Amino acid sequence: MIGRKVQKDRLHGVFARKEAIGLNAILLVNTNSEDPNFVYMTDFTSGIFESSMLLLERRNGTVTLFTSPLEYGTAMAQKPKGMTVVNVDSKTKLDLLKRKISGKAIGINADFLPYGYYLRIKKRYAPKKLTSVSDAFTAVRLVKSDAEIARIRKGSTITKKAIEIARKSLREGMTEKELAAIFENAIRTLGADGTAFSTIVCFGKNAALPHHMPDNTKLKYGDFVLMDVGAKVDNYCSDVTRTFLFGSDRKTIPDYDKKMAVISTVKEAQSLAIKSIKEGVLANKPHMVAQEHIERANGGIYKGKFTHALGHSVGIEVHDGPGLWPGAKFRLKAGTVTSVEPGIYIEGFGGARIEDDVVVTKNGAAIL
Repeated sequence: MIGRKVQKDRLHGVFARKEAIGLNAILLVNTNSEDPNFVYMTDFTSGIFESSMLLLERRNGTVTLFTSPLEYGTAMAQKPKGMTVVNVDSKTKLDLLKRKISGKAIGINADFLPYGYYLRIKKRYAPKKLTSVSDAFTAVRLVKSDAEIARIRKGSTITKKAIEIARKSLREGMTEKELAAIFENAIRTLGADGTAFSTIVCFGKNAALPHHMPDNTKLKYGDFVLMDVGAKVDNYCSDVTRTFLFGSDRKTIPDYDKKMAVISTVKEAQSLAIKSIKEGVLANKPHMVAQEHIERANGGIYKGKFTHALGHSVGIEVHDGPGLWPGAKFRLKAGTVTSVEPGIYIEGFGGARIEDDVVVTKNGAAIL
């Protein structure tokens, strides 16, 4: 759990952004799920906190949580020193929130908050104005601390171990759903809190579909096996993809050389892209390095077969900010964690994607 100093540093970082100029406070409102910025500011790892509200006040860096009796005890057990928790068990306690924001300029996370909630806030609490601070939080969350990076590294390590457990369980006739279940059980056994996103498992021709969801497709000897998976540890996500063939005998696997050439080309593209990453590099460069390698490989037969961005920021959300894509115009900052995941997809045949999470440093990129 974060301490009060870290919480205040994060609060001050958000209020220092241009999007928060002139705001008296920021109100983060959960629905039936938690606002990622609520998670960032509290670092709670237990509890549901649906419909809870977190008020961040510029003056004195005050942080106040308004939550239900169901979550009050859970909040008290986790809160940083100096954070106030209000048990909203009566209208009087909600009146306290109204007194704090009525007539004030208030920031909200418009990227998360549904329109119905927005209207209720305006009517019930009468702020002077509501302004989106979504971009401010995105910017502050983009650069990770050593503690945040350590959580992502732990999740990545668990994910890779679980992939190997799943790989050793492969057997002809098993379904994609079965392999997904084996992976998901393995990460929990290894200490993860759960999956970082919906597990992707693809057998054979399904590997040509980047976001294919596991179904009852059965594994056949010689098939591509693509696993795009991730573990969540203490609120932080990891995102790893591996592609391999079921079987190793090149003499008996149909199109063995052709399949392995796809996998090898993707691995080479990923390695080159990672080598191009360091602080100050334009975020589109790693994508272009990977794309150019793929499109030149094997006489250009893979041109147009790399169909998505090279990567995305990883953190509290698996897509935690801007990514590595051809149109990216920002420069990479040390401490940013990004996925690097080139792929080749050939309809009716299969495909490959290789992905790792890396942290940007002044001199390069380190695989987590």
